Amino acid sequence: MSQRHTRSGVDRRKTRRPVSTDATLRTGPFTARPPSVTSHPVWTMRFPRASLTMTGTAGGEQPPHPSIEEPSLAGAHTAADMVASMRERLDRTEARLAEQQQLTYLLRDAIMPDPGADLVLPSARVAVRCVPMEERPIGSHHRQIAGEPEQLLNVLGGDWWEASKLPDGRILLAVGDVSGHGVPAIAHMAQLRHGLAALAMTGQGPGAMLGWLNTLTMTRLDDTTATAVVGLFDPTTLRFTWAGAGHPVPVLVRGGIARPMVAPPGVLLGATRKPAYGVAKVQLRPGDVLVMFTDGLIERRDRDIDEGQAQVLAAAGSLTVADLPDGVDAMLKTVGGPNPRDDTCLLAVGVLGA
Repeated sequence: MSQRHTRSGVDRRKTRRPVSTDATLRTGPFTARPPSVTSHPVWTMRFPRASLTMTGTAGGEQPPHPSIEEPSLAGAHTAADMVASMRERLDRTEARLAEQQQLTYLLRDAIMPDPGADLVLPSARVAVRCVPMEERPIGSHHRQIAGEPEQLLNVLGGDWWEASKLPDGRILLAVGDVSGHGVPAIAHMAQLRHGLAALAMTGQGPGAMLGWLNTLTMTRLDDTTATAVVGLFDPTTLRFTWAGAGHPVPVLVRGGIARPMVAPPGVLLGATRKPAYGVAKVQLRPGDVLVMFTDGLIERRDRDIDEGQAQVLAAAGSLTVADLPDGVDAMLKTVGGPNPRDDTCLLAVGVLGA
């Protein structure tokens, strides 16, 4: 640091006099008559600084002062444009989601038609209900902020069911759930459901069929797991033979009391290459109601699984063969209606007698 610069700095600190600065600016629209720059002292704790104030004119006229309203209007226009752009993107997104939803419904209906009414099979009456989950589409949160009505989009998952008479006279009964939602889950569900229907034609038991479905899941359905309950009902003996793969156990309603069946061992499909699926046998009676369902019926965010199971048992206790399928609709309403986080499939079998 030079002696002159040092000394000047000392003098300023000692005298504490304001510093004046003259400058000429040649930028902007003020080229006709350059503005002058006048300094005003701004004292600090240690030494004064110069504050520059524009006082020049352009062409003899005073430069216009910024209006307070102009930035506000500009900001309002910018916000309005942003909202309009956001709504346009939301409309496109919702249109795309609606198109995907329509595709999944068409695919699901082609794979697993809705029975609409109860199915009357030998010695049994079967009622089925599949309810899609309710999920907010992308952007609904922003619509709420903007004061627009919230819209819900039904999303289909991989829940499935099967109830059909086999060539040997037995009735194949099954429900299952594939992980995920949308078209991939429905495509995987189709492979498992049709695979089960083909395996049932071979005369194999429920445990063997689940073993083959596990092999199918491991080899053909990449990064997918699934659960299922598969049973065979003999209308001549009224015996129900079943096996499970990590799925909620069926419920037996007898005399107005609903009880869960004792589950044989069995892990979910796609978990291991060599699982062992045990088999259970239950002797049914005329007037019994067998209830099979997916986990969307008992698992909800606002309650734990134990509470959900208790509600299902309480609601199922009122089911009778005579009130199928209306009793199934009442049961779904009692346990909470559509699940906002998962789809639900419920199959109720009323035993008519041999």
